[in-house]
Amino acid sequence: MKQVDVVIAGGAAVGSSAAYFLASQADFKGSVLVLEKDFSYEKCATTLSAASIRHQFSTPGNIEMSQFGTQFIQHIGEHLSVAGEAPDVGFHEEGYLFLASDAGRAILESNHRVQRNLNVDVTLLSPARLRERYPWMNTNDLSAGSLGLSGEGWLDAYSLMHGFRRKAISLGVQYRQAQVLSVKRQGRRIQSVSLSDGSTVNCSVLINAAGTGARTLAQSAGITLPVESRKRCVFHFTSSAQTPHCPMVIDPSGAYFRPEGKGYLCGISPAQEQDPECFDFEVQHALFDEVLWPLLAARVPGFEAVRVKNAWAGHYDMNTLDHNLILGAHPEVDNFLFANGFSGHGLQQSPAVGRALSELVTYGEFRTLDLTAFGWQRILENRPLLEINVV
Repeated sequence: MKQVDVVIAGGAAVGSSAAYFLASQADFKGSVLVLEKDFSYEKCATTLSAASIRHQFSTPGNIEMSQFGTQFIQHIGEHLSVAGEAPDVGFHEEGYLFLASDAGRAILESNHRVQRNLNVDVTLLSPARLRERYPWMNTNDLSAGSLGLSGEGWLDAYSLMHGFRRKAISLGVQYRQAQVLSVKRQGRRIQSVSLSDGSTVNCSVLINAAGTGARTLAQSAGITLPVESRKRCVFHFTSSAQTPHCPMVIDPSGAYFRPEGKGYLCGISPAQEQDPECFDFEVQHALFDEVLWPLLAARVPGFEAVRVKNAWAGHYDMNTLDHNLILGAHPEVDNFLFANGFSGHGLQQSPAVGRALSELVTYGEFRTLDLTAFGWQRILENRPLLEINVV
């Protein structure tokens, strides 16, 4: 039976970020083992995401985490270079554009005040300014738009994740292809984890970064984690439409689209009654044909003629209470740290959350961003920390 100081269950963006920050933390002297069930990462949320980062949230903590994420990505060579080679994450800093009808204008303006108080580089645009800036867009039903001028955009998710992983390994972190099937808990502590390869590992700290598998892992320790797997489909289409300076556009309907190569990526969350917990990877093509395409064509007249070139389905680890991260130790188990329920924000929050986890392990408290609001207390008290801008 092996003894490790910190075991991390899940080796995608969040788990590998935590491994990197621990290994690069001068005050942390222990060993780290990352357990990842599939080294191909073919089906993980990181690989299948729309791979973007934004500062336009309504919750201050979410804004601050993504601001740090942008800073990290902009200076990635200073953090993740190995043998002089830095990851190329292809950051396209083209911004997010949230569109609002009359019904949504007040929320957009309220969010704007919160964002400006935290120095988010964002501007509100009138319909006239929207038409001037984006003449290819139909603005007839719009009341305002909120555009991120810097710090927001999209990137290569796999390259960021692999960059964390490669750097962590270079710093002495061990990776093993195995899944944590169960934990052995005694009182207020996790003593060991049992793995899919039949082995057992003793640990001083266990970090749950298992994505959609996080709830099952928590259950094995007698903890109820309100996280479910929700399927999200991404469609890649081409069009002859010309959309210069196109940002990531968030329509009032909830549909989104952005440039990708010579085409566009788009998606939309299903209606709540059509969004059960789901673990399959079947693409919901009717979602594009019946819901997305009409919305796209209404917003950009040039999108009336499109051709879907590719489509895939991935999964969010959805926090069913408030769609926000659950971070830190459960009050009943001192050495079991959680980083779950990102609800689609895991990639962009991975640098900040990895750093936060390293601080909790090393110091027992947050030292940079105070992310206490994302802890377990609100979950146990059924007191949602509501994030309005969920895409």
